Amino acid sequence: MYSKKKQFDRRYLFILAVVIVALVLVVLSVALKNDRNLNFFERIAKDTGMIVLKVAYSPFNFIKDQINEMREKDNLYEKYEELKEKEEQMDSLQAENENLQNEINKLQESLDLNSILSDKVLLNATVVNRNVGYWYDEVTIDKGSNDGIEKNMAVITSKGLIGSISKVSSNSSTIKLLSNENMSNKISVKIRVSDDQYVFGLISGYSSKNNTYTVEGISENVDIAKGADVVTTGMGDMFPSGIQVGKVTKVTTDNFDLSKVVEVEASVDFDDIDYVTVLKRESE
Repeated sequence: MYSKKKQFDRRYLFILAVVIVALVLVVLSVALKNDRNLNFFERIAKDTGMIVLKVAYSPFNFIKDQINEMREKDNLYEKYEELKEKEEQMDSLQAENENLQNEINKLQESLDLNSILSDKVLLNATVVNRNVGYWYDEVTIDKGSNDGIEKNMAVITSKGLIGSISKVSSNSSTIKLLSNENMSNKISVKIRVSDDQYVFGLISGYSSKNNTYTVEGISENVDIAKGADVVTTGMGDMFPSGIQVGKVTKVTTDNFDLSKVVEVEASVDFDDIDYVTVLKRESE
């Protein structure tokens, strides 16, 4: 009996509270709709209500702002990742494009060389192997005896002479480079000193540090200008005449002051050899 009475009292209180709240809302609604000025107590009540509402809503507004900020950060991070990925793709594409353009330029130089040396029998080839331990000694190309290549044939690039064939197999060949510091055969070259005058010497060594040859055996008492062209003489059976070797960078004399020693900057970059041209003998 007591339990039922207690439940009835709770329901009564709840209904009474709802009625009071409804009456307060009606009174406030009527008061707000009225154009009259608010009295002192109404202003205090209204201001107090606004303060209470601001204080009550401030945690919710703070949480809402934090959520929006986190969402913005997430969106910015996603956009950053997308831009970073696109930038990496662009860098990769640019590097690939530059590499392809470099390959095209080298092939074009080989074609131009074929046109310049049209009176000679030429065979273009690609470098397929280069041993890091013998970087300046030799390279292997993808042409061999089946293509008519023989030992001691001269090999050039669009920039100038690089060496000669030292080993031949059916489908590949080895080029002994002029940058080989153990060069056994001295190569005869001539240096232009005027429009129709040359002095002759021999390449006796190479410096990989400076990419320069040493030319010795020049006994003529003539002035050799810096920047003078150095080309092959054609003496011997290996290298035809007139192939570019390099340009003079320095002239000194030997220890006995009997002959000149000339430093020649190689026209070829021996660190960058991809395509070569073999000068085949005309009888072939």
